[in-house]
Amino acid sequence: MPAREPPRAVRWLAAALLPVLVAAAALLAPNSAAAAEKAAVPSQPVRFGVLPLGGAVESRALWMPLLADMSQAIGMPVTAYSVASYEELDRAIKRDEVDMAFLSAKIALEAVMQRRMKVVAQIARRPGMPTHRAVLLTRKTGAPNTLEAVLAEPERWRLARGDSRSVTGFLMPQSQLFLPRNIQMETRFRGEIVGNHQATALAVANGDADVATNNTTDFERFREQFPVEAARLHVVWESEPPPGAQMVVRRDYPPAFQAKLQAFLIGYGQGKGPRADAEREVLKTLRAAYGYAPADDSALLPEATLEYQLGKQNAMAAAWVNDAAREQRLRRIEQAYKEQVETLRAASAAAR
Repeated sequence: MPAREPPRAVRWLAAALLPVLVAAAALLAPNSAAAAEKAAVPSQPVRFGVLPLGGAVESRALWMPLLADMSQAIGMPVTAYSVASYEELDRAIKRDEVDMAFLSAKIALEAVMQRRMKVVAQIARRPGMPTHRAVLLTRKTGAPNTLEAVLAEPERWRLARGDSRSVTGFLMPQSQLFLPRNIQMETRFRGEIVGNHQATALAVANGDADVATNNTTDFERFREQFPVEAARLHVVWESEPPPGAQMVVRRDYPPAFQAKLQAFLIGYGQGKGPRADAEREVLKTLRAAYGYAPADDSALLPEATLEYQLGKQNAMAAAWVNDAAREQRLRRIEQAYKEQVETLRAASAAAR
């Protein structure tokens, strides 16, 4: 049966209303776009976690120029969340008090595996740049002033080291230098001071410790700030290049906002003119002369491997009730490493 046409009055009313509906839609579209754009921006200021380099105040001051430029670029406030230790920064991330941060690879790996953060950038490197490495420092005069003296009788010496979350202040020296010689940093030395890289260097320079862990980048900064104290010290050991620190942002930030933060970082100091020149001076103070390069969670694979190797070394060096207990521990280490690798690679693949 053929369909019946609507009555003439209905057709007339529909024709009359159509222009009104089109106009209303046109008026609503910009508002909808504005609402969508607003939803893609957090309602609170971005809280940037500052990794302690020297003191908390000094580290905050180093980052403030970049954070001010970031605030202007993204159109919202960026505040510095400065702390005195790696441990405090780690706790702040777990309490969701930090939205973005430049973290040691160990803290970054923990934050990523907890699904709190994702990697967006890392320091850009170019051929010929000095290689960042962990180092061991002693005084030039007096004992111990050689690596052999340190390793021969560690129980004679006082150690100044980094927090256990510090890659160059703890993980690299432990994994590459001490554990291969059956020396546990936490137990074999006569005493220890735990602090940031500035504090460990000062401890040895001032006679409060005999040997200190540090790194080439922060020791260079120490030379500039404390030339008299630095002249008393020398490097007796260098590591292989460690896993790099990473710039991370909250994983639950809208993707468009994450991309905006990443674009700011990788574009910072890359242009021409007075403004870009000023940005490059800021980068130099942050020991990132060539700026930041894009990165994703897979950049943390070297750190996962380092922790896997360190875990196995600790397991093999520890005392166990029996071989079965050791094997069980080693299996857990293998499983944890497998899960980390799968997670980091999956996040990288999803980002492509």
